Amino acid sequence: LSFGTCATVNAVSTKSVDLLPYLPPYPGAVPGTYCTEIPIDRGFWLVSWFKEQFGHQEVQLAAERGVSPESLFEEMIQDIPPGSNGLMLQPYWSPDRVYCDEYGKGAVIGFSDRHTRAHLYRAVLEGIIFALKDGAKITTDKLGRPFTKLRVSGGGSQSRTALQITADVFNLPVEVPSVNETGMLGAAMNAAIGLGYYSNYEVAVAGMTSIREVIHPIPRNRDLYEQLYNRIYRKMYSQLKPLYKDLADIAEKFPKA
Repeated sequence: LSFGTCATVNAVSTKSVDLLPYLPPYPGAVPGTYCTEIPIDRGFWLVSWFKEQFGHQEVQLAAERGVSPESLFEEMIQDIPPGSNGLMLQPYWSPDRVYCDEYGKGAVIGFSDRHTRAHLYRAVLEGIIFALKDGAKITTDKLGRPFTKLRVSGGGSQSRTALQITADVFNLPVEVPSVNETGMLGAAMNAAIGLGYYSNYEVAVAGMTSIREVIHPIPRNRDLYEQLYNRIYRKMYSQLKPLYKDLADIAEKFPKA
């Protein structure tokens, strides 16, 4: 999983499989391999959106302390329980080419008077990871084999909360590479092999990669997320889809800003 601006589910296969129409795999660096990818276009971009819209206090405090605003968001949600006290987010802030038609929109449901900015931030993380689980299901169904573990990289992988949510939602161990930006590491490995520093990819992987930490699911969180995913999240878009079309029709009549 890549926790980037566009979050993705990636897998490697020895056969070329289109996971969805017009979504072919990329040729792998290793001859005879193919890399599939399911994108969530508004992935950890939503963290930036939250920061711009609701995180002014943390942005100012982070500048004073010399830390990142995201690290303060992590502190902010430490007491928010899994499931965000019933707040559920679907991260389709722009029409998603995998999950939506052209009328698709994002949604947050379940607001009550107990909810705060902190609940919304945790719901952002949970919603992104639920969407990644959707992508993982498409991938495993098409490739015909399950995931047995996950490796998570990208800027968002610096969030310990997001990593634990991932382990709990997928009910799988999450391996955290020593280097967050694994795309750049992969490019460096290709260059190292091309220049002859390593004789093949197996040797390069052994010499240039390592796992910093493995995070395991927490059973009580896993059970809660399984219910939220199957009973709520997976039904949200189909239930709301007719309203999105009506909203788009009405929006044609809105005064232009």
